[in-house]
Amino acid sequence: MSNGIRCMWMRGGTSKGGFFLKEELPGNTTERDAFLLSMMGSPDPVQIDGMGGADPLTSKIAVVSKSAREDADVDYLFLQAFVGQAIITDAQNCGNILAGVGPFAIERGLVSATDGETQARIFMENTGQIAIATVQTPGGVVSYRGDSKIDGVPGTHAAVPLEFQDTAGSSCGALLPTGNAVDTINGVECTLIDNGMPVVVMRATDMGITGTETREELEANTELKAKLEAIRLQAGPMMNLGDVTEKSVPKMSMVSAPLNGGAINTRTFIPHRCHATIGVLGAVSVATAAILPDSPAATAAQVPEGSRKTLAVEHPTGEMSVVLQLDQDGAPKSAALLRTARKLFDGTVFAL
Repeated sequence: MSNGIRCMWMRGGTSKGGFFLKEELPGNTTERDAFLLSMMGSPDPVQIDGMGGADPLTSKIAVVSKSAREDADVDYLFLQAFVGQAIITDAQNCGNILAGVGPFAIERGLVSATDGETQARIFMENTGQIAIATVQTPGGVVSYRGDSKIDGVPGTHAAVPLEFQDTAGSSCGALLPTGNAVDTINGVECTLIDNGMPVVVMRATDMGITGTETREELEANTELKAKLEAIRLQAGPMMNLGDVTEKSVPKMSMVSAPLNGGAINTRTFIPHRCHATIGVLGAVSVATAAILPDSPAATAAQVPEGSRKTLAVEHPTGEMSVVLQLDQDGAPKSAALLRTARKLFDGTVFAL
């Protein structure tokens, strides 16, 4: 018997994956995850028997439903399918896939479109936070065509601005879960930070690299990967994340001075593969680390003055600009970014 469920495949930012209505997935979590693993083709390094693209960035899932909250239109649960392991985890959020949630919600009739632009208020279940996505809807219809370009994606598309509020401590309970801007793990100075995504931020030079290496060079550096994992496993409990052996957080970001006029340069593992760019909320956390005095990121960063700061976070294929709004005490109040999204197919996806 065929085991098919309606699905829309979308690119969101620099990621892509399957978008589902919650009501159309199995209600039992074990059954749901078994379906999603089979649908993706995990566990298998090449995911040949599924929709996954042999990369964490293309093995993502959005589960969307109408929200009962007064401050949100839809609820969004992000799920990460591991590639080589039989794991579906909700331990993190994803700001790239988030870029597709607004268009998907309008396409599925969960949010009514208006002529011109439509705002979708999205409750991010993984972290308990609200994001506002602005979707281009000329004539009340979602348009994916436009003039906006983001690094890591060919061509131009319709802009999907995303605004995040109150993201500090979304997974770890505090912006700095240890209370420190600098902690030392295995002799390496780190900032353990969560402004929407739990991230361990370190100087690239302290990890034995320059920070200018390609993704492929870093993927092949087994010594570096072992050092990163040893730090990550110790950082997990310190960040109130518990045992992170089989979790996709915290992310590991190595920073250096900007190369192309930005605020800071990054090379990020997510957590075992090097990111081709940097995650949306990971960029927010790194940008926030850069404004913390004496932190590893601050020693490498070029930070503008003022309570509203635009910081271009450089990555292997370009940069991602983060706009941080600070409160009167200098703490981050909100963050905004520009993403794009595109519908790739709409139909039925099957699992064994």
